[in-house]
Amino acid sequence: MRWYEIISIVGEGAYGVVLKCRNKETGEIVAVKKFKESDEDEIVRKTTLREVKMLRALRQENIVNLKEAFRRKQKLYLVFEYVERNLLEILEEHPGGLEQEQVRNYVYQLIKAVGWCHQHHIVHRDIKPENLLISPSSSGGVGKLKLCDFGFARQLPPPDVSITDYVSTRWYRAPELLLGSTHYGKEVDLWAIG
Repeated sequence: MRWYEIISIVGEGAYGVVLKCRNKETGEIVAVKKFKESDEDEIVRKTTLREVKMLRALRQENIVNLKEAFRRKQKLYLVFEYVERNLLEILEEHPGGLEQEQVRNYVYQLIKAVGWCHQHHIVHRDIKPENLLISPSSSGGVGKLKLCDFGFARQLPPPDVSITDYVSTRWYRAPELLLGSTHYGKEVDLWAIG
């Protein structure tokens, strides 16, 4: 972390904390995901490596950009482009809902991101407002949406191979996941979008 100055804590999740940082050399503002456990923790290591692999394979305008990954003092760090807000924060500011054009635009951008994942045979498995980053528009219009947090993402296995049913936040979990199915596919992301 010697290359980054911590500005603030942006959020905290099951595996780590996300920090708003400034690159000391370039001045660029970035988001650094710092994992709580050391890279010797098998679950954290496996999840992190999977997330890095997915993000390197999924370069697309509506998917958050992973800039680098590194280890320091047995801790794992992922450095992302910094995006100011997430959709949950925006929805909380607008209890009556968003304008129809905003909703249409955000859904379109989300479908582009998820479609890109699905073209590469990857399911995100944790689509929810907190994982949809929104950067403000310079013209005051609808902002740019970026899908983030690929910790639960998975390459789709062959149809006869089972995968875990505990993946996403319960509110956005497809019925087959709620019923414990271990054979599912891209449709779980489509349910979460809906």
